[in-house]
Amino acid sequence: MASLKELRNRISSISSTMQITSAMKMVSAAKLKKAQDAIQDLRPYADKLREILGNISGSIEQTEGSFTEVREVKKVLLVLITSNRGLCGAFNANIIKLGNRAITEYQAQGREVELMVIGKKAYDGFKKSKLEIAGNHSEVFNALTFDGVAEVAKEIMEGFSTGRYDRVELFYNHFKNAGLQLPTQEAYLPVEMEADEEVGGMTKDYIFEPGKEEILEDLIPDTLKTQLFKAVLDSNASEHGARMTAMHKATDNASELQRELKLDYNKARQAAITNEILEIVGGAEALNS
Repeated sequence: MASLKELRNRISSISSTMQITSAMKMVSAAKLKKAQDAIQDLRPYADKLREILGNISGSIEQTEGSFTEVREVKKVLLVLITSNRGLCGAFNANIIKLGNRAITEYQAQGREVELMVIGKKAYDGFKKSKLEIAGNHSEVFNALTFDGVAEVAKEIMEGFSTGRYDRVELFYNHFKNAGLQLPTQEAYLPVEMEADEEVGGMTKDYIFEPGKEEILEDLIPDTLKTQLFKAVLDSNASEHGARMTAMHKATDNASELQRELKLDYNKARQAAITNEILEIVGGAEALNS
């Protein structure tokens, strides 16, 4: 059994750890509320915008270099969105694992793969790999704004429109609630076209002004920027939810370990007191005899 001094040091160390994990839990809980409101406010707009884009683009002809052009996939860009910091359970590891699985599948098909990372943990996970990292945009989380994410979206769109990439996919944690984040692999480019939607047996039609092509010229880039921003907001809310859950579990585990150590300390202290009493009694008996 450890000495009383060792047990006291361990109890003190665990108490300090508990204070840190508890504080981190409260900070993440406060940040989660703001991040959760942001993604929940954006989702209806982003989903409706995507739906309208799919309906409109489904009725136009593909043009070379357009964001709707489906071509033979030779080179793929995988955009991995993680966090800049750890201590959030399997949040980052799940995205890295999902990304590695996709890389293996594409390489088995003879396709070239490049990576773009948003988040230091994704960069750390792949910086030693043989894959080319086309961009590291971890600074996005320093001040998370639509304009900052839009610049990253422009870079991705330029790579697709110039033919550098034939397909782009996003990897991020989809926020369900504070305790559940779903690792998600989502097609980004080319824009998936849908057939004209039918309502009541009739095809939904739109009146365009000035014209369908002119509208799509602005609508598609805006939709792609919004889609990437939604994925980043999803990841941001998921990060705070995962960290809050992880720190809650860490605090509970530290509390349980502290309780066990205090019990061991009290047992050891009682045994030491008993030994001292026995020594005193033994000494007194020896004097009397």
